[in-house]
Amino acid sequence: MRALDVMTTTVISVKPEMTVRDAAKVLVDQGISGAPVLDATGRIVGMLSEGDLIHRTELDTQERRRSWWLDRLSSSRDAEDYVKSHGLVVADVMTTNVVSVDDTTPLSEVASILETRRIKRVPVLRVGQLVGIVSRANLVQALASAPEEPTPEVAPTDHDIRAMLMGELANHPWAFAGRNIVVRDGVVHLWGTVWSTDAVQAMRVAAQGIPGVKRVEDHTEPYPVMPGI
Repeated sequence: MRALDVMTTTVISVKPEMTVRDAAKVLVDQGISGAPVLDATGRIVGMLSEGDLIHRTELDTQERRRSWWLDRLSSSRDAEDYVKSHGLVVADVMTTNVVSVDDTTPLSEVASILETRRIKRVPVLRVGQLVGIVSRANLVQALASAPEEPTPEVAPTDHDIRAMLMGELANHPWAFAGRNIVVRDGVVHLWGTVWSTDAVQAMRVAAQGIPGVKRVEDHTEPYPVMPGI
């Protein structure tokens, strides 16, 4: 799936010359937590989010003053904080380093951007023009709408199940050696001594995703802890 498959196409935007108070009203009235900022040509010039509006002098929530020596070392940051808390128009408080994606960007890449950049939404462009927004909520909605895997017409044999599981585990460094996986009557048995409970959890999830698996039984044991010297 791509960004265009899940994006919200009815995009609420604000203008850079709009007052901060009016922009806050837009977010509240529309029930959204952020909006792209578009100039007169429709070009995206920034993003405005709740995070840009919470430290405000009107609310007495502006950043508290630091010690004088920290201010000397970070005067530029202090100036930025002042603009954020006292600026009157959207252009003063918006985030200008905008991360965007193309409408054909795969969802895997979109999800990675949202996670690594720690942002809640990303604008979607087509030939430089804004055509939508993909938010974390859009990805969750796509997951909820995903079709269930069809039930195989012919039940896989234990041999088939083990082969599919081994294929799924190929190249994963946390996977157990093949001799530690036994399948009997659709039940996957995990054996061996393991270093990580996370690896056992990953193995269980992998096995449960294989068609025909009835359940997974964990017989693994942790490596003994060496006593401190």
